[in-house]
Amino acid sequence: MIYYISDTHFGHKKIIDYENRPFKDEDEMDVKMIERWNKRVTNNDDVYILGDLAFKNPETILKQLNGRKHLIIGNHDKFIKNENILKLFESVDMYKEITDGDYQVILFHYPIAVWDKKHYGSIHLYGHIHSKTDLVKYDADDKAYNVCADVNDYEPKTLQELMNKNK
Repeated sequence: MIYYISDTHFGHKKIIDYENRPFKDEDEMDVKMIERWNKRVTNNDDVYILGDLAFKNPETILKQLNGRKHLIIGNHDKFIKNENILKLFESVDMYKEITDGDYQVILFHYPIAVWDKKHYGSIHLYGHIHSKTDLVKYDADDKAYNVCADVNDYEPKTLQELMNKNK
C-alpha cells in the first residue's frame, strides 16, 4: 500500500496553536500521531512524506514510524544535512513523479498551478498550506489534493482516500 502525508511537524509546540490541533502539548501530539500512523501503516507499506516532518528529534520519530519512508523536502526540513537521518529514508527528493495504481502522481511540498500531464489525468499531491485551503484555487476537474496532517485526521492516507474525500 502507498500512503501520503505532509506537515506533521512532530515536536513543534506552536503548530498546536497555529492549526488548533486537538492536543494539549507537543508530547501528546507526537504520541497520538505516531499511534495513528502505526495503526494504518505496516512495514511493508510506502509512505511519502511531503515535507515538514519534525522540528525536534526527527531521528527518534522516524525510528518509531512504520513503513518505508520517502521524503519530499519541505521548507522546515532542516535535518536533511544530517547523514544519519537521511539513511532512515528510502528516498529524498525535492520533487517526485510516481505511479500509484493507474495514476501518475506528482509530489511536491507546495501546491503548484500546472504539473506534468495535468490535462491528461495526472494527480498533484501537495502540503505546506495546512488547513488554509482557501490559499489555493483549483478547478473542479483538477486532480490536486492537500495531504497535510491537519486536514487528514493526522494520519497518512491512500490516494483513493484522498480522492474520495475531495469529491
